[in-house]
Amino acid sequence: MKKLLLLTLPLAFIGYSPLYAQITPKRIEARRTNKPVVIDGRLNEAAWQDASLLDDYTEFRPVVGRKEELENRTETFLMYTDAGIYFGGTCYEKDIKNISKELVGRDGFGANDYIGIIFDTYNDKLNGFEYFVTPLGEQWDAKMTPNTNDDNGGEDFSWNAVWESAVIIHDKGWSFEIFLPYAAIRFSKDKLQDWGLNITRRRRKTEQQNTWSAIDPNVNGFLTQEGLWTGIADIKPPIRLQLSPYFSVYANHFPTNQADQKNWTNQVSGGLDLKLGLSQAFTLDATLIPDFGQVQSDNRVLNLTPFEVKFNENRSFFTEGTELFNKGNLFYSRRIGGAPINFGEAYSGLKPYEQVLTNPTESKLINASKVSGRMKGGLGIGILNAVTRPQYAIIENTETGETRKVETDPTTNYNILVLDQTLKHNSSVSFINTSVLRGNNNYNANVSSGMFSFFDKKNTYNWTGSVAISNLTYKVPDKKHSTGYSHSFGFAKTSGRFNFSLSQQLTDTKFTSNDLGYFTNNNFINHALYLGYRYTEPKKWYNRLFYNFNATLSSLFSPIGNIESKYQQSNFALNINAQNKKLHWFGVFAQFTPKQNDFYEPRISGKVFKRGNSVMAGAWIESNYAKKYSVNAEVAERVFLNFYDLSGTDLFFAQTYRFNSKFSIRHSVNYQLRPTGLGFATILTDGTPLFALRNVNSVDHILFLKYNFTNKMGLTFRARHYASVVKPKSFFTLTDNGTLMPKSGITENLNRNVNFFNIDMVYTWQFAPGSFLNVVWKEASVMDSDIANNNYLDNLQNTLQTEQNNNFSLKVIYFLDYLQIKKLKKRA
Repeated sequence: MKKLLLLTLPLAFIGYSPLYAQITPKRIEARRTNKPVVIDGRLNEAAWQDASLLDDYTEFRPVVGRKEELENRTETFLMYTDAGIYFGGTCYEKDIKNISKELVGRDGFGANDYIGIIFDTYNDKLNGFEYFVTPLGEQWDAKMTPNTNDDNGGEDFSWNAVWESAVIIHDKGWSFEIFLPYAAIRFSKDKLQDWGLNITRRRRKTEQQNTWSAIDPNVNGFLTQEGLWTGIADIKPPIRLQLSPYFSVYANHFPTNQADQKNWTNQVSGGLDLKLGLSQAFTLDATLIPDFGQVQSDNRVLNLTPFEVKFNENRSFFTEGTELFNKGNLFYSRRIGGAPINFGEAYSGLKPYEQVLTNPTESKLINASKVSGRMKGGLGIGILNAVTRPQYAIIENTETGETRKVETDPTTNYNILVLDQTLKHNSSVSFINTSVLRGNNNYNANVSSGMFSFFDKKNTYNWTGSVAISNLTYKVPDKKHSTGYSHSFGFAKTSGRFNFSLSQQLTDTKFTSNDLGYFTNNNFINHALYLGYRYTEPKKWYNRLFYNFNATLSSLFSPIGNIESKYQQSNFALNINAQNKKLHWFGVFAQFTPKQNDFYEPRISGKVFKRGNSVMAGAWIESNYAKKYSVNAEVAERVFLNFYDLSGTDLFFAQTYRFNSKFSIRHSVNYQLRPTGLGFATILTDGTPLFALRNVNSVDHILFLKYNFTNKMGLTFRARHYASVVKPKSFFTLTDNGTLMPKSGITENLNRNVNFFNIDMVYTWQFAPGSFLNVVWKEASVMDSDIANNNYLDNLQNTLQTEQNNNFSLKVIYFLDYLQIKKLKKRA
């Protein structure tokens, strides 16, 4: 490790790059046409003679700065009309067998070659719109925002626009045509405009990626190196009114052993999603009576940690175009429509002879809306509002049969306001406010944060920081309002071969953003150091090589109870990653974690659990995904030093096989083996935390099958089985000084055997632009027992034999655009 670090230090302030300070961004003059174009992939209309030619592409990986080969060159054309932008061209291939193609569905990468155009319509080098096509005519689109230390920036592929494209494959390669209506992009209403522009093409079998305006991967950011499309004149942002009404039918089968309860319930519903252009820059997105019943099932796990599991967001309204709302890490969209805040009160307030009949596990969303966009001067504004209806648990008296309701969640209003001002040199300042307003006597929550990110003129050094204040206000007199504080500051070098960052984050004992964000704990001062070096020029055995060193230190902001030490934990890690000549990625990593003071594992405030030193090492590999068969594997082993002989192994293996361009299958398995693990088990009757030395084995299997009939129609099948078995070997009580004392006489069965099984089968057909027919089958079953069975096949069989929930649904979404309707009326 020391030898490796010494190699980086002499170059710390050189930041050498072979193209650094040599690249001059390209410029191209905009050309207009009034001639018609039929989008069929053939550039045979006279209008293309009016277009600008963009060729002479430059490679930025694997060989930086190399010009395209003549036989595999790229020729593209760009022009505009009163209605939108036309982009077309030919991706030449010396041998068309080298075209990598796969049907994977919209916004899917797969093993596809692709070409795409990126517009920075406000030319601020911070906000881009991307549009891609593949050789089989599938579309991608995304919003691009800056992301430090990422060659491609931050891309939000959940953002979708409606546009036209067509592709044909021929004996010289493949040709494409794209039409982008102005409703599919955001821009100012200036009479004369210059836009940032770049075009990129990727050939997956060689992993060559070329751009029209050259890119240096050692310079921070993709948009910061874009070219320029100049002289765009007299274009007007159109009226943007798009409606997506939906109609859905659900049939739900709920298993029950009670004869008077129905196994089947049916539901018919409808609603509406709306996009309205409030101005040339701002868009209102609203959903009325939303329906999220077809989203993918959560990957549920047995959680043995003291912190909440964070799930992915699969609801499109909360993933599409939310880059502004995600600033500051204060927004966790699963809070909206999540678990009721007073879910447990249905059980804690039970009277004699009462039982809980029903207790909803999530709140129901009434409606949600968001306004977002960016003004000409660079001010981005985002406003999000959502309302959930109250939820009630039904309590039954088993003697009289009478029922009563207990409110577990009041009517709740969620709000987010974001102001983000872009500045010169890829810099910005931001303000974020989140608030949660609840009915009845429940508390309200508010968090405000100011942020900044400043770069120098050469886009080499970056200063970041944030300050946040949280407020909890209570409506009952016996609780006092609570105000908390948090800040973070950092300094980094982001361009050149050598990069580093140094940061500090502080949170006091009262700060919390958990009501609308994901927040685990407060009361800490964290410091982090990152040192990284990258080789982007191919050498004898590698195309790219990266290595980095990370160090962290965490302490309490304020002492806890009578514990004098503020130290929590520290960590030192080394990573080395590379891509070889056969386009396989691989890496090795190592980590040392000194002794820790864990203030959260005891589950009781004022207690500490002292962990021992540990070391961890591992390796990973990703084979060339362009091959028919590819694998992705990782192994890591952690061993504790002179601390109860604890050890743990993590194994991950995934394999994908593509039978042809339509059909592929992927299987992944993730093992977490803890033959000797140690952690919190329960709280004894005297209030003492009980710990267990235990065997914990978890396995997560996912099988995914995909068959795409066309580039507009496909079928997917996803089955997941998760099993986690916990078997204690011996028990300990936690002493006041943080050590463990053996405890005998524990008769309570603390074994756990938890299994989750899910199936998500989805047929989707895009029968018109922006319009979809979806048919979904979902199955879920859960087995939770105190019999610790480590036989995986037995667990799977027993889980499949348990009663299962089945859900069948059909949903039709029809896209209506005001401009299209207006054209049809004129023709009529």
